[in-house]
Amino acid sequence: MKINKLSIAVVFLSGSMFYAQETKQDTIIKEKKIDGVVIQGSSNKKTEAAVLGEQKKAVVQKQAVSAEEISRKGISNVEQGLTKVTGITTVEGRGLFVRGLEERYNYLLINGLGSPSNNPFQKIIALKQFPTDVVGKLNIYKTFNSNLYGDFAGATFDIETLTIDKPFTKVEFSVGVNTLSTFRNNFKVAEGAEGMNGYLGLNSRDRRLPSEIRNSRPDNYKFTPNESLNSFKDSWNVNNVKSMPNTSIGFTTAQKVKMGETGNLGILFSLNQSSKFEYKDGANNQFRAQGDSFIDNMNFLNRKQYNYETESSILLGLGYKNKGTNVNLNAIYLQNANNIIEDNFGYKDGQVFNKETGFFRTNQLDISRFLDLQLTASQKINERNQVKAGASYVINNYSQPDRKIIDGNRADPNTGGILSDGYVQMRYGGNNLIRQYLDVDSRFYGSAFAEYQLSLGEKGDRKDYPIQIAVGYNGFSDFRKTSYRFIFGRPAAGFSNPVFVTNVDTPQDTFNASLKNGNLYYQEGSDISQFYSSFYQIINGGYANINFKPNDSWDILLGARYENDMTLIRYSDQGADKKNNLEKNKDFFLPSLSIKKALDTKQNLRFSFSKTVTRPILIETMPIKYVSPDNVNIVGNQNIQNSENYNFDLKWEYFPTNKEMFAVNLFAKRINNAIERSLVASGDATGSTITFFNAKKADLIGVELEGILSLSRISEVLHNFTLGANATIMHSDVERSADQLKMEEPKWFQATGEKLRKRGLQGAAPYTINADLKYELKNRNNLAHTFSLVYNVSGSKIYATGGAGTDNYYEKPFSQIDFVYQGQLSKNWNVKLGVQNILDSKYKILLGDKSYLPLNIEEGNNTLVNYYRGITFNFTVGYTF
Repeated sequence: MKINKLSIAVVFLSGSMFYAQETKQDTIIKEKKIDGVVIQGSSNKKTEAAVLGEQKKAVVQKQAVSAEEISRKGISNVEQGLTKVTGITTVEGRGLFVRGLEERYNYLLINGLGSPSNNPFQKIIALKQFPTDVVGKLNIYKTFNSNLYGDFAGATFDIETLTIDKPFTKVEFSVGVNTLSTFRNNFKVAEGAEGMNGYLGLNSRDRRLPSEIRNSRPDNYKFTPNESLNSFKDSWNVNNVKSMPNTSIGFTTAQKVKMGETGNLGILFSLNQSSKFEYKDGANNQFRAQGDSFIDNMNFLNRKQYNYETESSILLGLGYKNKGTNVNLNAIYLQNANNIIEDNFGYKDGQVFNKETGFFRTNQLDISRFLDLQLTASQKINERNQVKAGASYVINNYSQPDRKIIDGNRADPNTGGILSDGYVQMRYGGNNLIRQYLDVDSRFYGSAFAEYQLSLGEKGDRKDYPIQIAVGYNGFSDFRKTSYRFIFGRPAAGFSNPVFVTNVDTPQDTFNASLKNGNLYYQEGSDISQFYSSFYQIINGGYANINFKPNDSWDILLGARYENDMTLIRYSDQGADKKNNLEKNKDFFLPSLSIKKALDTKQNLRFSFSKTVTRPILIETMPIKYVSPDNVNIVGNQNIQNSENYNFDLKWEYFPTNKEMFAVNLFAKRINNAIERSLVASGDATGSTITFFNAKKADLIGVELEGILSLSRISEVLHNFTLGANATIMHSDVERSADQLKMEEPKWFQATGEKLRKRGLQGAAPYTINADLKYELKNRNNLAHTFSLVYNVSGSKIYATGGAGTDNYYEKPFSQIDFVYQGQLSKNWNVKLGVQNILDSKYKILLGDKSYLPLNIEEGNNTLVNYYRGITFNFTVGYTF
């Protein structure tokens, strides 16, 4: 089944489903009793108080964001929801950080089943694509238990899809404006990105690799004039439009059908579609060390980026329950299409003479499609025995089809002055016209689990048996292939190839004229040996848990997991005739221990220890050189090793009431072979390279503080107010590997014996703070109105380590304040009003001020990247039948 053969209807879809189930056990074993789409039978499962109660009872450190909290905070997607949890923050374009650890240290489950990433540049699905209309609860495990996958250091996220109390149908519409992006004139979008095709992401069909070479190996194919004119369906032109408000529409319906005397069938269908315009304007610079002399600019650029993004999702589910039998079938479809026009003004590769006139444009479409089919089932054999099993099959594709690059100059060839806005001078040849085609396609992804649970001993007056044993299996197979091809615009032999001036927004007619008269042609220039690579990974894990409750105050969970990691990477060195087969086969034994001591009915003391592993993001291990027009390329390291992690936690928590909580958590981690991002000069002396190395080890120690307080404790006048706040404070220290020392040290260190300064782990923030103030009231008709003020910030962290004497690059703190109003106007109508990013802080990555060489940089500006995001106002209205 090919995902591009899905009907247009499927493009819209996103759904989820559940069936009523009573959850009685208070341990992790029983909490995950049904790992599928489940319709909860009790409405209080949705409330913040119920989630807090579940957190109190669990033996592992499990936090959650409830459906109620999702609603009142105006959370529109899963990524936003997870940032409301202690120690979790989102970072621009790079997913979620947990306890200051990069996204590579996290793992995602959907209804208990493993899920691959739909983007090779991220470890897990971009969770902003997952609408919260179909989410019942977001579970976050920050301590490891052996029934989770061993890929764990920051957290494992488990998305439980929408919980249902009774049949309903809901329609919701949202409109949003951004102070920087909305109603902007001359907002640039690619031809074909507008209209219904662009809205549904179907414009990617016109950007596919031309049929002449689509199914063949590269052989420097030269396109005829007719083929050059007609085989490329996508234009070089861009349209200038007025950017309109962001919109989204959602439809969700849940129904129950009686099946026999005791059975029920639950049906849920949800469909969501959204579009967004986003404009960014800011610096895009690079730095380099000039031998042993000084550090100067490699690039000094101003970047204007225009994003038109659409998202489509569907979740469709069926759930059958009859006494102790539960069967759930789910289909989840996610699609993201981001049309990007990016203009850069200034110089690159140290060509300072182009400071005022240099220009290049990228016309790019990023599109991902993700279809997850899930089947889960459980059977309660009797009071002491239960089995469960599940499997999923995922079709997963990511591509950047026909990524077009124009390189020119804004100098008037006749006068030497600056050309009018929108015009550039250029000539054919070199890298002035490039078309790139990147495809990362899933050959196969399958995930499965099976578990048997046995309860021993006698309950007595207690809810649970004193001994609960679980043995099981979970694993996945992930097979992917990568194709990366290039087509260049070449001048004809004998053609004088003069400089010409064209409107960069409408150059297609100029190019067509040259193609017709034979002065220009297209020719593939892909590396014949390196255009194609394959990645195969099979993870098989077996585990056993023993949950021992000697009395009502002690809860001990001992686990052991064996995991086999079989990885094969097939790739070619440049110019090689044969593929390399790089095999990595490793066994891991991963113990875990969680102990909870209830000091009294309101206080718990917890301790946990575990060993886990961390596997790299796909781009970090893909043996390709991902080329960008600013010559900042990404090069995967196929020799990167898994990290091995030792995790310790000690936590005290206090629950004064069922809606309040205070907690202090001390944690420590030893990460052997920690994976880190580096930004270094390219080996070919042009541009720079983002690549990845293993550190020898990293040590982390930190404390998490969390509190939820009703302000009625201060004054009864404030009884409608609730304050929630959490903070993570952390210190990290890295011991560099030999490869990192070679890359980071200046050359003269070998002669002088000097040593590099100590530094923290790349991506680790020294602090993270989340807080929210809630005011809630109910009117005379008992309809709720909630006002929330939400704040997030994380400390300065290393974006990438520097090289050859340059300091590291630091991602600076980005403070965000959001305001959300949620109101129930009647039994059927509800509204939300949100104001996001009220402070409108500037996002910044800077070169640190402790380089080993003096700085000789343009205008004294040490900025690598910066831009504003603007303030966003959203209004949502919903009607429930």
